[in-house]
Amino acid sequence: MEELSKDLNDNVEKLKTIFKDVGDVVFRFIEIGDDSKRRACLVFIDELVDKNLLSEYAIQLLLTKENVYNFDTKLFKKDLINALANRAIAIAEIKEENRLEKIVDAILSGQTVLFVEGVKMALTLDAKGGTSRGINEPQAETVVRGPRDGFGEVLKVNMSLIRRRIRDPNLKVKMVQVGRRSKTDVAIMYIEDIVNDKIVEEVNKRIEQVDIDAIIDSSTLEFLIEDNYLSPFPQVEATERPDTVVASIYEGRVGILVDNTPFALIVPATIGTIFQSAEDHYSRWTITSLIRILRIFAAFLSALAPALYIAITSFHPGLIPTRLTYYLGASRINVPFPAVVEAFLMEITLELLRESGTRIAGPVGSTIGIVGGLIIGQAAVEAGIVSPLMIIIVAITTISAFALPNYEWASGFRFVRFIYMILAAILGLYGVMLGVVVLFVHLAKLESFGVPYTAPYSGLGIKEGDLKDTVIKAPVQKLKFRPAFTFAKNKRRMGKDNNGKQR
Repeated sequence: MEELSKDLNDNVEKLKTIFKDVGDVVFRFIEIGDDSKRRACLVFIDELVDKNLLSEYAIQLLLTKENVYNFDTKLFKKDLINALANRAIAIAEIKEENRLEKIVDAILSGQTVLFVEGVKMALTLDAKGGTSRGINEPQAETVVRGPRDGFGEVLKVNMSLIRRRIRDPNLKVKMVQVGRRSKTDVAIMYIEDIVNDKIVEEVNKRIEQVDIDAIIDSSTLEFLIEDNYLSPFPQVEATERPDTVVASIYEGRVGILVDNTPFALIVPATIGTIFQSAEDHYSRWTITSLIRILRIFAAFLSALAPALYIAITSFHPGLIPTRLTYYLGASRINVPFPAVVEAFLMEITLELLRESGTRIAGPVGSTIGIVGGLIIGQAAVEAGIVSPLMIIIVAITTISAFALPNYEWASGFRFVRFIYMILAAILGLYGVMLGVVVLFVHLAKLESFGVPYTAPYSGLGIKEGDLKDTVIKAPVQKLKFRPAFTFAKNKRRMGKDNNGKQR
């Protein structure tokens, strides 16, 4: 790495060469000292700094005689930079740096760099500013009872939301930069005396191996560090709720915050954790248990309902009750297509409505989804294109997909649904059962950072009572241990063991 020189003009020219045709980089020349003036230069990017902070607590103090009274730069030939940092500048975070590459990175990240004539060292001043979105309620993970604050796009603000909830010196934060060009700041957060060291090592290893131009969003990092990118199911949990990240860190998992995105990542992720909603922690255990059972039922309906309709009506009509068979036959008299065609027509139409509603912001988008579905469904039945029962099946499938708490998990079931429909059209119920077996085998083979994806249903944690917080949530008084699938160092989170120790 190239180091700075003592010549101020030389350092400035190097930066001007690097930032050639970059119009928002500002070079502010000043003179410091009282008895012997010395030239200095502050370099920063216009839109990324807080100009009021920089002017009041750096530039003004350096230029005002009262604040540099008898400040003779000749007395500080060796430690001038240190003297400026300790006696003349009132900005909280100041660092010394003499490598040109690090200084360029600091400027691009929104910091201000102070160069002084005759000194081979520069000061980086943390006076970041610019526009940013405030702390708002999460849009995708709303709760009836619980905290209303959600992550924003500023990494330090997101880290502060975690710090406010974990007042523990063992909370460790490792800062890394990912992306050759974007140099996106990434914070890896965990509690040292709880998390398993192997999980932390695996997280650090995978992030260090990422070699890409830019990390625009946390989803890019998620796709690059997950175990099986071919799977339709997410192996990294994403959330915009600080309380969800905090609860996961207390369980012995690792939180990953990425700058410029409101979605944090949590690893390892399992079926048990993905099926849980933030509101599960704030509702009574009886209601939470009932809702979790409904979610599992909704997952099966979302994946299997259209396929079962195709298989039963086309291959196994004997499974349908006699009176229902008469009604179904009468409703399908004027339908010119087989069951598989009408199912695909309605599912594809519904997916188009869903996508169009997503792309149009505001109330118009939701209106298109609801009104469009009602109008098209009613018109399709009256035109004899599909049967009324098919409309009911599609509606139940859609509602079930929205009942799942994780969007990426629900999207995986949307993909699997079409595969099941094809299998049902070819082999009937045998094809559906074959697809279910293959899906279960796939899920059983998946891992997330060394942890089985099906945990704790795969057997991990049964001894520790891990199943108390899966399909059925036990009362809080019974949840004395952390989930066993995290292999936490400190397994007990409530009460003490038989020896009177909290281990």
